[in-house]
Amino acid sequence: MLTDMNPADVEGDYRTQTLDLFGIGKRTVLVTDREVPYPDGRLIVSCTDPSGIITHCNRSFVAMSGYTREQLIGAPHSILRHPDMPAAAFKGLWDDITAGRIWHGYVKNLRRDGAYYWVYATVIPNVRDGRVVGYTSVRRKPSRRAIAEAMELYAQLRAAENAA
Repeated sequence: MLTDMNPADVEGDYRTQTLDLFGIGKRTVLVTDREVPYPDGRLIVSCTDPSGIITHCNRSFVAMSGYTREQLIGAPHSILRHPDMPAAAFKGLWDDITAGRIWHGYVKNLRRDGAYYWVYATVIPNVRDGRVVGYTSVRRKPSRRAIAEAMELYAQLRAAENAA
C-alpha cells in the first residue's frame, strides 16, 4: 500500500492533490514548485518486478527521489508519480513494456519533499525464457528544450483527460 505524503517532509508552501494510481488506488501528494536539477554525469537506475514494485535502486535514484533505499525497495514505482504527468504517458509506457518493447520518454518525477525533477527514461523489459520477469529503467539528464516540449504536450494531454 502506498501511503499519502507527510507534510513534515515537505519544504515550503505546497498544494495538495489526489492521484488515482492504476492498480493501487488513491494517494494524496504534496507538490511544490521547486525543481531539483538533474546532476550532470549521473544515471538513475532501478529495477521492478512485472507489476512495477521496486526491487533494486542505485544511489543516484535514492539521492534524487529523497526517499531512503528502504522506503523505495518494495514500493510501487508510482511513488514518484507527479500530478503533472498525464495518465496517457504511463499507458503508453505500460503498453510498450508489457508487449516486450523498449520505451523511451520524458518524465516529471515527484520527490519525497514535494519538489520535482525531470528525466529522460529508457525502460527495458527483462525477459527470461520468453516471458517478462521485470523491468529495468535507466534515466539520464534531459535537455531543457525537450523538457519544454514535454511540458506543452503533457498539458494538452491532461486537458483532454480532464475534459473527458
